[in-house]
Amino acid sequence: MELDGWILQFRREREQNGISRKAVAAAAGVSREYLCRVETGKMPLTDQMQKRLAAALKALYPEPLNLMIDYVRIRFSTMDIGYILERVLRLKMKYFVQEDHGFYSYSSMYVLGDITVMTSPDEEKGVLLELKGKGCRQFEAYLNGQKRSWYEFFRQCLEEDAVFKRIDLAINDRAGILDIPFLCDKCDRGECVSVFRSFKAYRSGELVRSREENKASMGVTLYIGSMQSDLYFCIYEKDYEQLVKQGVPIEDAEIKNRFEIRLKNDRAYHAVYDLVSGENPENTAFGIINRYVRFVDRDDNKLREDWPLNQMWAVFIGAHRERLKLTTAPEPYTVQKTLNWLSHQVAPSWKMLLELDRRCGTNVMEEMLAVTDLADKHRKIIEQQLLSVGEVIVE
Repeated sequence: MELDGWILQFRREREQNGISRKAVAAAAGVSREYLCRVETGKMPLTDQMQKRLAAALKALYPEPLNLMIDYVRIRFSTMDIGYILERVLRLKMKYFVQEDHGFYSYSSMYVLGDITVMTSPDEEKGVLLELKGKGCRQFEAYLNGQKRSWYEFFRQCLEEDAVFKRIDLAINDRAGILDIPFLCDKCDRGECVSVFRSFKAYRSGELVRSREENKASMGVTLYIGSMQSDLYFCIYEKDYEQLVKQGVPIEDAEIKNRFEIRLKNDRAYHAVYDLVSGENPENTAFGIINRYVRFVDRDDNKLREDWPLNQMWAVFIGAHRERLKLTTAPEPYTVQKTLNWLSHQVAPSWKMLLELDRRCGTNVMEEMLAVTDLADKHRKIIEQQLLSVGEVIVE
């Protein structure tokens, strides 16, 4: 599309969605007069400003951001694994796979897809629930079936005097509001005002190895605060992560960037308590962010603490957008992880051996499958795949 055509399309989208010039200009950090001159063709438009205006317009669409629970680790002071599975998680114990090993020095664990519950003969360790990203999405499917929310689940955990070891709140930037390399540059220039002393930015090592020819456009991750502390932020370009992990083209990624608030121990407890008390995730998440960090624009005529708030950052933390709700994205458990492993690690060798069978007139691979027995674990996983949500949950 020619530049003039882009301006016409931009103006049409803005007007069709009822978004004022004033709002777009504020979100992009330019004056209303400047935007008016651009839209009427009186002012030339640079590529960088075109990107800023596009991101500003998207930021004003419905739900440019959403907030999700993306990691949970909770310890219960009981050794009664059945009670935790059936009375707290409200999932039928008989459908979990029992493993004779665990993590964090736990001796065994019960697994349902990506939902992991660990046990130990050590009474002080109790029972540990761990939900990573996919585990959270799967647990949301069961919460929906139970007609419960995260708020209700966390309330029950508080009533059980559970210890919140870690909670991650993830803010998904679907509109590309944040420019993470730009934020990294601001950190380097001293335009990030924060109580944290530690900042670390790096490009994805995995992406570096897989796409050496495209170093200029590799994903960037910014850590604000020490990863060893009980509170820090992780901001990264999720569209690049999806490119590496799933091969999703960057332009097709539903989520452009992600801002994660990672909380441990008392910090996690207080965040959860605040969430369930007010059921206002906007206040909880951005209350934490605004308390610890803000990005500003340098003004040498003022003291650093009086430097004006950067407009891009202002949009992210709430200017000209709707308040955030706690979003869920329930997903059923699948064996896609195993299929991916087979595709990358096993399928080439398997195909080679089948070809040898064909050329040699043998049936080695068929005979191997015929004498292979499934362990109880594998039969249980097959059963898990065939169950509906309603069959797994405890009413």
